[in-house]
Amino acid sequence: MISIDRFLSDEQDPKAVEKVIGKLNDLLTTGEEILYLAVQKKPAVNLLPDSIAITNKRIFYCEPGNLGLTMNFKDISWKSVKEVSFKEEFFGSKFICVPQHGENIVTEFIPKVQARKLHQAANQQLEEYKELLRQQKLEENRATASPINLSGDSPTNFAPVETPVVPEPIQIAEVVEEAEDETTLKLRKLKTLYDKHLITQEEYEAKKADILDSL
Repeated sequence: MISIDRFLSDEQDPKAVEKVIGKLNDLLTTGEEILYLAVQKKPAVNLLPDSIAITNKRIFYCEPGNLGLTMNFKDISWKSVKEVSFKEEFFGSKFICVPQHGENIVTEFIPKVQARKLHQAANQQLEEYKELLRQQKLEENRATASPINLSGDSPTNFAPVETPVVPEPIQIAEVVEEAEDETTLKLRKLKTLYDKHLITQEEYEAKKADILDSL
């Protein structure tokens, strides 16, 4: 028998918890455990409150029937849940479950603290389920992945892929000008002086003749 003590931490109705846990104990599958239980608290007389239980496999909606003599249980597995949310109101909160298909499942008058923890537990299980699906998808992709074989040969008979040979860059030889001889250098300097009007044409011609005569 499951102990009810850990499901009374947020002022849940002990009688409702005891009745729900007693029934759920027979409905749980192998490896399934109840993580959180919230109990409805209406502003008026609350003799027959609804309850919501979060397990690691699904959400249980527990509704009393026949003046409390029976319990009606509805459940929705995590693979069928799109998202969960809650909305705080003046009298408690609404807990909203959005299924993959069909209408939203709304439960009113859940105490605010319980609604927050209910949402937290449900959201965590939903994320863990989505992560499990992602991991399974990755494993399936790895298992089905195989080399593309266009030739029809066995994958072990693939010809080795040749590494393309990258040609070495062509080196352009630097053109090294031969050093000018002394006579040419003198003539060049002389012409520069003349172009800058630092000497007259007569001086330029005379100097030029002297340089050429020295050859």
